[in-house]
Amino acid sequence: MTAIFVIPLSLAALRMSPFDLSRLPEQAALLSAMVNMPEGSIELLESRFRDRLDQEYRTQGEESEVEPYISDWPDEENPDLEPPPASSQPSPSVNEEEEPEPTVTDPSPAKDPPPEIPEEYRGTLLQENMAGTAKNLLRYGAGKLRNYTDEPDSEIVEIMEQGMNLTLERTDAPQVLIFHTHATESYEPYDSETYDTRNTWRDTDNHKNMVAVGNALEQVLSDAGIGVVHDTTQHDYPSYNGSYERSAETIKSYLEKYPTIKIALDVHRDAIQRESDLIVKPVVEINGRKAAQLMIITGCEDGTMGVPEWRQNLRFAASLQDAVEQDYPQLTRPIFFCYRKYNMDLTTGSLLLEIGSNANTLDESIYSAELIGNSLAKLLLANMEQAEE
Repeated sequence: MTAIFVIPLSLAALRMSPFDLSRLPEQAALLSAMVNMPEGSIELLESRFRDRLDQEYRTQGEESEVEPYISDWPDEENPDLEPPPASSQPSPSVNEEEEPEPTVTDPSPAKDPPPEIPEEYRGTLLQENMAGTAKNLLRYGAGKLRNYTDEPDSEIVEIMEQGMNLTLERTDAPQVLIFHTHATESYEPYDSETYDTRNTWRDTDNHKNMVAVGNALEQVLSDAGIGVVHDTTQHDYPSYNGSYERSAETIKSYLEKYPTIKIALDVHRDAIQRESDLIVKPVVEINGRKAAQLMIITGCEDGTMGVPEWRQNLRFAASLQDAVEQDYPQLTRPIFFCYRKYNMDLTTGSLLLEIGSNANTLDESIYSAELIGNSLAKLLLANMEQAEE
């Protein structure tokens, strides 16, 4: 069964009470079944995470899972911003009881006129600031994390407080790899309150899919003097199954060619669908412009994942989110910390970045990639300078 239904199944599926497999075909777009992941099963996911879903999570739906369930492609289908001043250290962790609840404000209404969509294919698109205010979030600096593992919260906080785990070198050689396991993921064409339910949100045109977002991130890092290589392989085309196995081979080939690479960023977009005809856009306004919110995903070891250095990835994730949040408050959703692998065994600087969802526009997501790139570049350069002192 794991070749067909493997984790992650959407947390939306877990919100079904009771857990009803008979609804899976009907709710296929609602679920987040990463069909090519080898680890885990539906039963394992259910037993691990059912008691982890707090009531606020269930009622507000602050997080979805990572990817929608997607079948294979048909056989026949072939204002620049100045980053804020650098801060050399992350802001301190804050105890939940001592920190006032943040104000989370939803963005301004959609601006584009609704496209001409037949009423029977017209769905609702909901904008929402998903920065997170739940009581059980773990804090590091300005960032937040949802712990969906059995690791004690105190240990997770202790790991995050160790700070940045990577130090780049003064070299022109590539030190950052950007790639896309699901390159053909794409976005909504309009900033609208409605959408076409027939949309598959997949596109092989690299000007319209995740490659375009990766290009923006690559440009910012490169302009900052950080060696970066961007792989544009469409690992999910023509077959979605096996995407992670194929992207793993890509990562290994780059690590062999460029031993200087320390960071591997798998850039995706999320998919958040709460009802059969309602999708959600995680968005925040920064400098008067809508930006797709970022969710960082990092995995944990339970004895079956094969990611012994998961703590190093967690430290990087926490440091990056803290940096982004200090620069651009509420640009990120809470870190999704879970029993997953996602090729994070291949480096100790491996993260999966969910930039927006299928409900965001490409422009919103490219803007976010630029902001994230600003913060990441500043973090890496500051860390490099500290190491040289």
